[in-house]
Amino acid sequence: MAEPNFSWIYIIIFLAIPLARIIPRLLAKRGIGKNFIQPQQQKSFEPSFVKPAQEPQSESFEPQIDPSKPQTKNNLVLGALNRGSKSFESIQKNTGLDAKDLDTILEDLEKAGLMKVVHKQGMFGPKTELHPTDKGFKEYYS
Repeated sequence: MAEPNFSWIYIIIFLAIPLARIIPRLLAKRGIGKNFIQPQQQKSFEPSFVKPAQEPQSESFEPQIDPSKPQTKNNLVLGALNRGSKSFESIQKNTGLDAKDLDTILEDLEKAGLMKVVHKQGMFGPKTELHPTDKGFKEYYS
């Protein structure tokens, strides 16, 4: 008589349960699974002793500009690099520069030794990261 095959239990334990946790996270990260995330409930009342906020803060990020220093495009890009932007797209989004101007500025910064380009092998193929050098850090904050 043949023994029953219970190998399907291992598939459930070691594959299905972790995938059930990982797949919604990946979908939410890509913006596909917004239907899975439930919106937060609005408060139906506010106590009278709590004052409402003056103005809601905008979600867009605007760099703080020091009025004593004139801001050039090179300084804007160097500031975005020093604040942690590592990709071309994120620098372009934070500074508002068009692709052609940003490309020339990044080339100038690299030639001046204020920035270095690091090529990495990512999970979905090669990627390029931009990092400020110590010289670039000192140049921006001096």
